[in-house]
Amino acid sequence: MTPPPPYDGVHLIADLSGGRGLDDATLIERALREAAAAARATLLEVRLHAFGPGQGITGVALLAESHISIHSWPEHGYAAVDIFVCGRRCDPDAALATLVEMLGATLHSERRIARGFGVVQPA
Repeated sequence: MTPPPPYDGVHLIADLSGGRGLDDATLIERALREAAAAARATLLEVRLHAFGPGQGITGVALLAESHISIHSWPEHGYAAVDIFVCGRRCDPDAALATLVEMLGATLHSERRIARGFGVVQPA
């Protein structure tokens, strides 16, 4: 069996604190769209669910290269961000910087996970 072609994927997981507008669906959607553009990713669709006035939002930007998602808790000034992109062309760090800036947040923590065929060996 021929091994699969190399695949470069990065999964960036971040915790943001002190953000503003974490209950603003319009702002969250714009932030996801601009984060995808900053990452040089191909945006397919943005989907959001707002849990009600003053409550959090779950949003995802579906990318040809994977996804960018956010789950917010405005009552705690907290947002969990997940950026998964494949290929060397995409820049997950630029996407994260855009989200941090647009939400006026502080990056509390981030973890980077290598994903792909080069990481996992076939059984």
